[in-house]
Amino acid sequence: MCGAITSFGSHNNVTMERPEAMPAIPSTIDLSAMQRSAENACRLMKALANPDRLMVLCELTQGERSVGELEQALGIRQPTLSQQLTVLREEQLVATRREGKHIFYSVRSAAALAVLRVLYAQFCAPGKGASR
Repeated sequence: MCGAITSFGSHNNVTMERPEAMPAIPSTIDLSAMQRSAENACRLMKALANPDRLMVLCELTQGERSVGELEQALGIRQPTLSQQLTVLREEQLVATRREGKHIFYSVRSAAALAVLRVLYAQFCAPGKGASR
């Protein structure tokens, strides 16, 4: 995990301001707690680092979806989709619900949802994205 960010300001002629919702990082850090948190954060980032998994989670931010709905919406073929959903289940990022022959998925992880919101704001919101 990256080192602690203790201040915001000007760097390379770019001015950065602390976002309103971003809490200040304390000046005294419990390194053993930080190590455990870093391991958890890295597991989350690793799960999000696959474009198919990221797209699945982004679609699930819009609400619960069946496997068929995800396949149709994202254009990811069923074998690949099932493989990626397995990873998301193993990492406890999604919850499942069975209804007859259909399995429905939803976002389970509050941490993943928070990261997805930041990614959306930085890369997908109007005026962002492909220009980067």
